Amino acid sequence: MNKAEKTRQFIIEKTAPIFNTKGYAGTSLNDMILATGLTKGSIYGNFQNKDEVALAAFDHNVKQMFSVIRGEMDKQTSIKEKLQVYAAIYEDFMGSRFPKGGCPILNTSTEADDTHPTLRKKAAEAITSWKNNIAALIKKGIADNEFSAELDPEQIAITIVALIEGGIMIGKVTGNPNYRTCIMKSVEKMINDLS
Repeated sequence: MNKAEKTRQFIIEKTAPIFNTKGYAGTSLNDMILATGLTKGSIYGNFQNKDEVALAAFDHNVKQMFSVIRGEMDKQTSIKEKLQVYAAIYEDFMGSRFPKGGCPILNTSTEADDTHPTLRKKAAEAITSWKNNIAALIKKGIADNEFSAELDPEQIAITIVALIEGGIMIGKVTGNPNYRTCIMKSVEKMINDLS
C-alpha cells in the first residue's frame, strides 16, 4: 500500500467503531477527527465526504464480522457444526471479536432504512450475501446427505438471518440479553432439526 492507501485504511479502521456505535447521523466530523488525530483536510483529502467514510466503515465492519464467523466455522467439520457457529457467536457476540457496537448489519439497517438509501443498499446486500452463504451451506449439507433433501435452503437461510437479527434487536432494545439467548437457542434447535 502506498501512503494514501495507508491513510485511507487508517481512517476507516479508526472511524468504523464510531459509525457502528453511534450510527451515521450520530457520528460527527469532530468524532472522526478525535478518533484519527487527523485534520478535517486530511480526512476529506482522502474521502470525498462523510458518506464515503461511512460506506467504507460499514464494509470494514461487515468484513470483520464475517471474518470472525469464518474463523470459527473453519474449526468445525460437519455442516451442522458450521451452521451452529451462528447461534454460538450471536448468543454472546458482544464478547467475541465482533466490531465494537455489535452487528453492523442490524445497526445500519435500522438507522438507514428510511434515511440513507446508499447505506440501506449496502445493508441489504450484506443480508443477501449472508443469506446466500447460509443457503449454500444447507445445500452442501443436502448434497452430503447430512440434511434432508426436502429442505428449502433459501427459506431456512433467511429465517435464520431474521431470527438472529431479531434476537439481537430485541435484546438490545429491551436491555435484556436473555431474550437474545432464548432466540439463539431457537436458532440452534432449528439447525439441529435440519437432519
